[in-house]
This record gives sequence, C-alpha cells and structure tokens, in this order.
Amino acid sequence: MKILLLGKNGQVGQALQRTLAPLGELVALDRSQGSDGLCGDLSQPECLAATIRQLRPDVIVNAAAYTAVDKAESEPEQAWRINAHAPEVLAHEAEALGAWLVHYSTDYVFNGSGTEPWQETDPTAPLNVYGQSKLEGELRVQAACTQYLIFRTSWVYAVHGSNFAKTMLKLAQERERLTVIDDQWGAPTGAELIASVTAATLQKVTAKEDAKQDANHDANLKEIAGIYHLVAAGETHWHAYASHVISQAKVLRPDMPWAVREIAAVPSSAFVTAAQRPPNSRLNTHKLQAAFGISLPDWQQGVDSLLAEILIEKHT
Repeated sequence: MKILLLGKNGQVGQALQRTLAPLGELVALDRSQGSDGLCGDLSQPECLAATIRQLRPDVIVNAAAYTAVDKAESEPEQAWRINAHAPEVLAHEAEALGAWLVHYSTDYVFNGSGTEPWQETDPTAPLNVYGQSKLEGELRVQAACTQYLIFRTSWVYAVHGSNFAKTMLKLAQERERLTVIDDQWGAPTGAELIASVTAATLQKVTAKEDAKQDANHDANLKEIAGIYHLVAAGETHWHAYASHVISQAKVLRPDMPWAVREIAAVPSSAFVTAAQRPPNSRLNTHKLQAAFGISLPDWQQGVDSLLAEILIEKHT
C-alpha cells in the first residue's frame, strides 16, 4: 500500500509519519517542492493534482490546513483555498484513482450552543471564517469522493509546535498571576492519539479492501466511509486544563523557577479576539468507537505524557 501524507511537519503530520510508516510505502510532503517535482502545498491545487497523478497512492492523508483562526477573518480567500478548495481537489483525485482520502476537520463546524457533546449528524453552524472554510471542505470531500474518512477533532497538542499546554508552561515561569477562560468546554487531544487512531482505521479499511471476494465488500466500505468525531475521553475547560498542566508540571519538576501563584478564572468576554469561539466543543465519539472497536483514553492521560516528555525526557 502506498500512502501520501500531506502536512508532514505539522503537529499531527509528524505523529502520522511514525504511525503510517509500518502500513506500507509512505511518501510524506510539506509545502516545499522537491527536486523530484513533488509538491504538497495546498495553496497550489494544480501542483497537488499533478503530484497525486504521478505517485498514484492507495491512500491520501491530508494533515495540512489553514489553522490561524483569528487571521482567517482578514484572509478568508486563503483560508478557503486551503481548507475547502484543496480538499476538493484531493477528493477528485482520490476518486479517479479509487484511493481512500483521510481528512481532518474541527469542532468549529458547530456553533457551540448547549452542553451536550455534538454528534456527527447534528446541524452545523460555524461562527467564524475558519469554521466555515473547514465545513465547506467537508462538504466538498463528501460530494467528490466515495472512499473518505473525515475526523473532526479539537484542542490539539503535541511535543512539537505551539499549543496551549506549552504556552501555559512558559507563562507559569514568567508571571505570578495568569487569567484563563472557564466558559469554553472541550477535550484536549494529542496528535499521537489522532495518528494512532488514523492508522488503526486504515488497517481496518485495507483489511476490507483485501477481502474483495466478500459479496458485501462495497456495502461494507460504504458503511466505513464517513465523518467521525475523534477526541480524547472526558471534558474540561481552559482554566481547568491550565490548572492541571501547571500543577502536574510542578510535581514533575519542582526545581524549575515557577513564578505563578494564582490562576484566575475569567469569561471569554475578558479577551477580545477577531474570531468568535464556540463555548461548547464537546464531541461525541460513540460512532468512532463502535465502528472501529477503539477505546479512547481520558484527556489527562495524554496531557500527562506530553508533560513528562517535555519536562523530563527532553531534560535528561
């Protein structure tokens, strides 16, 4: 099996390189164009299409996206080009090859009302340009491709790159008082978890592909294709998340110069942002767990592993 991975240098992309490599031949690309002419730049759809036609992969995994939520409000064309038009191009090329397309989306496709976890079938109503562009990408993939997996996730973090947990660690050494909002709910989800689940689902997909003699083959694949919510188990808000990160960090590294003495809880209105955020980013993962037999760990488990790697393993 040949797998084309786009966005190899992102948080999820780096984790995917490790989990996808054992599944077959992996070609991982970023935005730069190599001497071989291969291009993974989602802002250049013609180049993307040419690359796919040259490689003829069995699976395309798109871990690249425009993720600057606030900046998207002033750059809607770029957000739509990368988050909506490029996935459509990938879907058309996947359909032409009979390949599978794995694409990642976001909790921002919902308006964040209520307190119940969102299900895949709930009405979408994004509050900002980023969410609108990601939703449009979902719709275009579904319209152009029959063999696709769309994973909606939220609050992603990893050892590499920037994320909320790493920001809190930095600020906790610089300031005595931090203010963190407590009215936006979700589940911090590690890139490693996303990558592991992606590999597990593709293994099931390829197992179905190998069973072509099965009379129900096509029906089974159609049942697998679709949108799935992929987040860690449990729920929290940003203030509790920050408190957990800092308290656990102090246990792991009491010798570090922690300056923080207070973590004050404030409403979202205390921070002015260009893009509105959904207050309820809880995602129901029952469909994913039932379809693939996957058990998702509590969010604290992944965050604690992140902190141990940052504060202990890297330190030693």
